[in-house]
Amino acid sequence: MSSYKRGFFIILFLLAKPSAAVEFEIDEVAQLPGIPWGMDFYDDSTLIVTIRSGSAYLLDLDHNQTSRLSGLPDIAADGQGGLLDVAIDPKYHSQGWIYFTYSKPAASGNVTTLARAKISNTSLIEWQDLLVADSASATGRHFGSRIAFDGQGHVFFSIGDRGVRENAQNLNNHAGCILRLTLDGKIPFDNPFVNQKNKKDEIWSYGHRNPQGLIFDQKSQKLWSIEHGPRGGDEINLIKKGLNYGWPIVSHGKEYWGPVSVGEGTEKPGMEPPKKVYIPSIAPGSLMLYTGEAFPEWQNSLFAGALKLRHINHVPILENNQLDKEERLLENSNERIRALRQGPQGRIYFSTDSGKIMRLSPLNQY
Repeated sequence: MSSYKRGFFIILFLLAKPSAAVEFEIDEVAQLPGIPWGMDFYDDSTLIVTIRSGSAYLLDLDHNQTSRLSGLPDIAADGQGGLLDVAIDPKYHSQGWIYFTYSKPAASGNVTTLARAKISNTSLIEWQDLLVADSASATGRHFGSRIAFDGQGHVFFSIGDRGVRENAQNLNNHAGCILRLTLDGKIPFDNPFVNQKNKKDEIWSYGHRNPQGLIFDQKSQKLWSIEHGPRGGDEINLIKKGLNYGWPIVSHGKEYWGPVSVGEGTEKPGMEPPKKVYIPSIAPGSLMLYTGEAFPEWQNSLFAGALKLRHINHVPILENNQLDKEERLLENSNERIRALRQGPQGRIYFSTDSGKIMRLSPLNQY
């Protein structure tokens, strides 16, 4: 166990409408080794944080203490893989299960895996791999992966196309898909492709490139994702049962090797269009829905961490599930912003690829 020092600074952010000024302050609550890829609240004052290179920590926010967790399995921290997301279903928190996604070593190539475990003191116990996905490839790219819960006994998690584009249109593997399971890893009977030949029972939606943000809106019962485009064409999608989101047949992005559009166009019948497209790419690393009381002006808004353009991206959701014009917070921070979580008091916590855990609070409220 170790202690950490806090840094502190204040930023004033103005929304597009001058009458709707939002003032906030930011403090650094921890500095961790490596890239803090995922985080969630274990209780009201304790964060559990995953480090992509293969470690995890508990952060005691009341006492400024950091404890490293033991009990993790072998993790293939290679390329974009490693120990990825961590999440706890708030409706089932009393059961004690903590859910993880990670890249698992396999003979055919590392694979995205959904697992769960419990905590005893500073040890992870009862580790269970719930689904070792059929997602192997020879590349170290596009593992996904974020986790979301619907509060009704189901867990969603995302997997990228693993750097093999055609995977996303092939329902006989899990790559390029968002999957849905019961909390104990079983296949729900009402998944869209259950018992269909050459289609994986676990698939909820497909045609995704690399979704690294996933959130379920408990109030509206909507599932939102954000994914990386190639060169331009990052997307926010409203995820619906059984739908095809088009990659790589349709895309708003360009090839990396030249100014050539990817796919056949930007839309096609039978393929669900995105709710928002980013050109140029912001490189989204996460997605959060804000529902707290600390920032009432931001309620019912999506927030994404931007890796390439280095800011927090704020997009209000309108009544018809359309997305309003984006706002950019912390553009001068020069930090790749990775994970985002709403805290128990409505404050916003985020991590940076430089190892920082930061907290955004209303100015002078706390």
